[in-house]
Amino acid sequence: MDSKIPHIPKTLHESNLEEGATHILQHIRPEWSADKVQFKLFTDGITNKLMGCFHDDHPTDGVLVRVYGQQTDLLINRANEIKNFKFLQKAGFAPKLYATFNNGIAYEFVSGETLSQDSCKHPSVYPLVARTMAQFHKLSSDADSPKVPVLWKKFRQFLDLVPETYDSPDTQIRFEECFPNGKSKITSEVSSLESILKHEKNLPVVLCHNDLLLANILVTGNNENVTFIDYEYADHNYQAFDIGNHFAEFAGVSQPDFSLYPDEEFQNKWLRCYLEAYLDTKVLDKDVDQLRDQVNKFACAAHLFWGVWALVQAQLSTIDFDFILYAKNKYQAYLIMKEKYLCS
Repeated sequence: MDSKIPHIPKTLHESNLEEGATHILQHIRPEWSADKVQFKLFTDGITNKLMGCFHDDHPTDGVLVRVYGQQTDLLINRANEIKNFKFLQKAGFAPKLYATFNNGIAYEFVSGETLSQDSCKHPSVYPLVARTMAQFHKLSSDADSPKVPVLWKKFRQFLDLVPETYDSPDTQIRFEECFPNGKSKITSEVSSLESILKHEKNLPVVLCHNDLLLANILVTGNNENVTFIDYEYADHNYQAFDIGNHFAEFAGVSQPDFSLYPDEEFQNKWLRCYLEAYLDTKVLDKDVDQLRDQVNKFACAAHLFWGVWALVQAQLSTIDFDFILYAKNKYQAYLIMKEKYLCS
């Protein structure tokens, strides 16, 4: 571990996050008097618990304490996450990392508004997202190693974690209702998808965020900048997956509306902004068309990917969220997009 980023040998408990966060603050903000600290529990996330810590005398110096969700180390390579966090911080893409602890991290609070189902398409916002993603994709965390897309490895990892039978009888009943053909059908869909997409040509593999849902993008500085947050899944992957996943997430999470997936006109404008920043030159319509075709195919993959992820979370997570319904919605969105973009 980098000596500049201390590790605090403390395990925080979800039942008493304020007490745990106070302990972390004693190490990274020893000058803060405890009686002037205000806590705010952020509730948007469906993977981790996130506590904001704010001192009355230091209003611009907020600290976020993130406690990893139960058994999420089965899903996420935490050492890789910290490595990427440090790299992206140095490159100017991530907030400051203050400390790690046994089951989480503490880092800089960045003030801003998360994207919404409306703002993600606003003409003053989407070009910022496109250009920021382009600059992100131009980074290389390890220039000497081969760039191997992580997608299929992650798919297999998640599938292995989907239980044959859920520990909770109620969860098992709901799984059988929503997925009457069981895990085997989902596994065959992943294999079929891999065989189709691996035949695609001219697919750049770049350093991707891999989880650019709306809540992971902050608009800052009076709509002058955007910042990506949460790098748990950052890794090399298909360029088209990162973009397609972002487009798929226009639907939202808690009550997804898949009709909000961007139409061709919007995609063309977004992708032109992206390509001109990524390639640092004007691009032709055929370049936009080629990337749009790839992006729509990998948006299918994104729906299936997070559907499988949700089936794992239904077994492991203690967060109050209907993961089986989320998985069902994602799977149905995948089937609809598959028919449109992969079977035509």
